[in-house]
Amino acid sequence: MERINTNGTGMEEVAEGVYLGDLATGERAGMKYWRVEPGATLPAHRHHNEQIGYMISGELVAIVEGEEVLLEPGDAYRFESDEHHGAENRGDEPAVGVGVLAPPRGRPGWGERGEAEPGAPR
Repeated sequence: MERINTNGTGMEEVAEGVYLGDLATGERAGMKYWRVEPGATLPAHRHHNEQIGYMISGELVAIVEGEEVLLEPGDAYRFESDEHHGAENRGDEPAVGVGVLAPPRGRPGWGERGEAEPGAPR
């Protein structure tokens, strides 16, 4: 058994105000711990991985295929493979949650300053 606490994830800033850390990662799925600071934007992107997640604290506006969806603590979410998505923290506190990607994914390839190329697979 492998045990990883959120304090030991080695959070990395992958876009301005957007942090990711690895929790448990297996052969077929990986779990990420994430934080989006107030005013920060998770760049819109797509990837072949299926992604599910859970909001722990704060609020986040997910932008999915051009539609906005408010995510609050206790909400679970799912992005289908290749679904275009991003998010914005329009609140006053950090948004924190976990996401599971299958298959696992390393550092996202969002390019310089976290900007995704429109329509590019990620």
